[in-house]
Amino acid sequence: MVLLHMKRSEMEQFLYETSVAASVKETVAQLAELHNLRAKIQVLKMEGEELAKHGPAKLPEKQGLDEYSETHVEKGPFYASDPTGRRTGNACDPQVSKVLLKTLDEAVAAASRDQVARKVPLTHAALREAVDNVRGAVMICYPMGLPEWDLVRLLLEDKEGDACTQYGHETLDPGSSTLWFAGKQMINEKPLSEYLGRHEKTKAVVKLQKKGAGAPSREPIVDPETQKAMMAWHYKKQEEQKVGGTARSRRSRRWVALQEAGGAESR
Repeated sequence: MVLLHMKRSEMEQFLYETSVAASVKETVAQLAELHNLRAKIQVLKMEGEELAKHGPAKLPEKQGLDEYSETHVEKGPFYASDPTGRRTGNACDPQVSKVLLKTLDEAVAAASRDQVARKVPLTHAALREAVDNVRGAVMICYPMGLPEWDLVRLLLEDKEGDACTQYGHETLDPGSSTLWFAGKQMINEKPLSEYLGRHEKTKAVVKLQKKGAGAPSREPIVDPETQKAMMAWHYKKQEEQKVGGTARSRRSRRWVALQEAGGAESR
């Protein structure tokens, strides 16, 4: 299997296994869906933590701080006021919420960029399972269900719209995004082998772009670790040259002094 390192930025990157026989179009769709799932999990983590701390979301028209509400606010046994005024404050049992928080952490770990360093490719099945686990944890915490306007519910039902973008996580259209390799756009109708060769053990860095966004920035010639090593080597050589230059200067001064002393004696 060919290993693709999909990298949009240092934070947005993951590994994906496929075949060089796969079409570019098929690969674009798969990579875009994985990218979007990673974004969903990041937003699910943020909103899920708020759900655990402050309970379900209020109706949008009723959002606001409870202390300024003109109507009676029902407060449950684990009430914790939401400082943003978006949630009811009626959280679940803190002991039960630990299950949700742990599951959210596990979901984020499954989609993390750290999987690249661990050489673990992402799969749709693994990320979908992570989302399903969060769904189960939410049901344990709130067995009565969440209101239809709660973003956690919308995320779990794939009805979040552009919520991920609002949280700073750009999503990509699987049908229109473009794939780039070595600074060139890959043509949808062609197989990956047209660009990567026929060897299935190939590893390549590829980049996804929105349609019409143009060419992505090129990767640096050397990776950060190699760059650090090169800088350390150059620094060491400079220090050695300084030490060598100082020693030569001292020897030169001694030689001049000896010459002057010898000349004085002859006179």
